Amino acid sequence: MTAVTDRAPVAASRFPGPRGLVRAGLRLHRSALVFWVGLVAVAAGALLWALGPGADAAWAEYRAMGCTDGSPDLGCDLPGPAMFRYETVMTVAEGLLSLVPVLTGAWAGGLVGRELEDGTARLVWTQSVTPARWLAAKLAVPALLLVPGTLALTLLHRAVWASHSHLFRAIGWYEWHDDSIFEANGVLTTVHPLAALALGVLAGVVLRRALPALGAAVLAVAALIWALDEARPHLWPTPQGTRPLMHEHPASHFWPLQLVETSLVLAAAALAGTAAFAMLRRTGGTA
Repeated sequence: MTAVTDRAPVAASRFPGPRGLVRAGLRLHRSALVFWVGLVAVAAGALLWALGPGADAAWAEYRAMGCTDGSPDLGCDLPGPAMFRYETVMTVAEGLLSLVPVLTGAWAGGLVGRELEDGTARLVWTQSVTPARWLAAKLAVPALLLVPGTLALTLLHRAVWASHSHLFRAIGWYEWHDDSIFEANGVLTTVHPLAALALGVLAGVVLRRALPALGAAVLAVAALIWALDEARPHLWPTPQGTRPLMHEHPASHFWPLQLVETSLVLAAAALAGTAAFAMLRRTGGTA
C-alpha cells in the first residue's frame, strides 16, 4: 500500500493537468510546431509581398502596357514578368493554405496511430492520464495552434483581395467564387483543418497503426473537401430560373455560402471527434 500511495504523487506531478499536457505536447511535437510556424511565416510573407511591393510592380507594368483596370484590350490578358511573379506568389500562398487540411489530417492520423501502435499511449494511461483526457489533448493542442495561424492568414488574404481584386481580374485569374479565393477569404481556411484534425484522430483510433491511419486520414480529408466543393453551389438558393453553379451566385451570397458550409464542416468535425471518443471508450482504452 505504501508503494502504491508513494507513486501516486509522482504521477500527479508528472501530469499536473491540462496545462501540463499542453506543455508536454508542445515539447513532444516540437518539429511539427516548427514546421507549422515556418509554413505560416512563408504564406504570410508571400501575402504581405502581394499586398505591397508585388502589387505595386504588377500594376505599374500593367499600366505601362497601356491597359486600364480590367481592360479587355488585346494583349492585356498576357502577363509580363511582374504580373507573372505576382501570380506565382499568390498561387504558392493559396496552395499552402489548401494543403493545410491534408497535412493536418495526415499528421493527426499518423501521430495517434503511432502512439497506439508502439504502446506510448498505454504508458501515458498508466500515469494518471485517462484515455479520454489523452485523446482530448491530441485534439486541443493542435487546434490551439491551427486557429490563430489560419485566422491570421485569412485576414491577410482578405486584405490582398480587398485591395487588389481588380489586379486578379485584369488578366482573368480569379473571381470571388473560385475555390481557392472563396476558401481563403473566409472562415473555411480555419474550419477545414479542424475537421481534418478530427478525421485524422478518428483514423488513428480506429486503425491503431501509423501508416494506415495516415493514409486513411488523407483520403478522408480529400473526400470531404471534394464533396464540399461539389455541394457548395447548392448550399444557398440562386436567383429564380438559374442553375445552381457558383458563377450564378451574386457576390452578396459569399457569407451565406460560407456560413452554411462552415456549419457542415463543424458538424463533420464534431461527429468525427465524438466517434473517436466513443471508439476509445468501447475498447476500454486498450492499445
